[in-house]
Amino acid sequence: MTLLPEDHSRIIEMAWEDRTPFEAIEHCYGLPEAGVIRLMQRSLKPASFRLWRRRVSGRATKHLQRRAPGVSRGCAPGQYKPR
Repeated sequence: MTLLPEDHSRIIEMAWEDRTPFEAIEHCYGLPEAGVIRLMQRSLKPASFRLWRRRVSGRATKHLQRRAPGVSRGCAPGQYKPR
């Protein structure tokens, strides 16, 4: 599967977001969780990758099956504030 540069950038952005589950990335781009991890490892500096892995490893909102029923949005309500 070939990703466009803008897709590559968007996947990285979605992977960093706390409330965007891996299943949403797979649905939009066809890239499973293992593929996202490989992409992040290739794209980020080693320290940034380790920080990201620590961040998402314990986060229930990154997996639809582990999410609380009240979490239905892909982003927090105040995440994208108008300028």
